[in-house]
Amino acid sequence: MSDDVLEQVTALIDADPRSGQSLLLYALVKALSTAQGHYLYTLKKLRELQPAQRLLAYALMEQMAQGLNETQAWRDAVRRMDEAMARKY
Repeated sequence: MSDDVLEQVTALIDADPRSGQSLLLYALVKALSTAQGHYLYTLKKLRELQPAQRLLAYALMEQMAQGLNETQAWRDAVRRMDEAMARKY
């Protein structure tokens, strides 16, 4: 499931990095990738996600709780998301 969630989020961001849904999920992924930042993310932002994307957000948080945000698969997915976001500009 962990790779599937990362793939779904990466595909969503890659398909439309300018969308609000992509930006919200990207911000969450970046927050969950930065333990030094104490995983700061305004949970109120979850209200702005559509139900399907909110489920992805919950799955990402579960992965962080399991320590999966420290794996190479997570880092690779974040790199791909960073590349998609860089194309935005």
